[in-house]
Formats: sequence, structure tokens, C-alpha cells
Amino acid sequence: MKIVSIAISKKKGTRKTPVEEAFVSKDHGLEGDAHAGKWHRQVSFLASESIDGAREQGLDVKFGDFAENIASTGIDWKSLPLGTRVRLGDNVLVEITQIGKECHNKCAIYYKAGDCIMPREGVFARVLEEGKIRCGDDIQILVE
Repeated sequence: MKIVSIAISKKKGTRKTPVEEAFVSKDHGLEGDAHAGKWHRQVSFLASESIDGAREQGLDVKFGDFAENIASTGIDWKSLPLGTRVRLGDNVLVEITQIGKECHNKCAIYYKAGDCIMPREGVFARVLEEGKIRCGDDIQILVE
């Protein structure tokens, strides 16, 4: 279980831009990301396998296109129960707060990608312990 992509955006409802590393602030989220702040959806996760599945269905998508902060390998995020704690790299600790989301309007992502899998397969978390994360860092599920 590893981080394969980290992505941030300046505006909500838009694709995110991949970065090699990011600082994740306690009770805030990824520095420089529009979704960071004092709420329960500070960091978003999506399985890279889900992104691969969208590609296999003919969508021209890459990491960040579904507005996910972190894409990973080896984790079925939507199957983790609320309250699950997850260690990212050596220092960052997050707690799963929401599985999926309701989209009231089709956003720019939907129109550009042709679909958005975040409402069905994305997971959101709040940050309990801060630190720097990098692509390639290990992910550990601590509580299920």
C-alpha cells in the first residue's frame, strides 16, 4: 500500500495538479489545496485502481483529474469504515470521516472527464498528525 500520486488545486471543483511531495497540516489538510480547512473533508483519497478502471472504460484521465489529493495502490478506500485511522509516510495520521459524496451539480471534472468517480469511490479524512508526504511513501491502516 503506497502513495502513487499527490495532487492539489487552487480552486474547488477543478482538476488537481500532481506534485511530488506536500506538507499536510494538522486540522487543515494539504498546504496550498483549495479543500484544506477546518472541516471534515481535509484530504481526499482515491484508489489508483479506480482511476485505471475509468481509463479502461475509455476515459482520458490521469492522476488529479478527479480532484483527489492522494491516489494509492492496494487499498479499497470505500470499504474502510468511518473512523479508520491511516498512517501516510512516517508522520501523517488521518481519520476517515466520509465515504463518497453527493454531487448536486455536474462539475467541471464531470464535463472534462465524462464521469466522476469521486462521489462513488472517493474517501475523505481529517488530519490528526501533520508532516510531509511524498510519492512512494507507505500507507498503513491502523484501525479497521
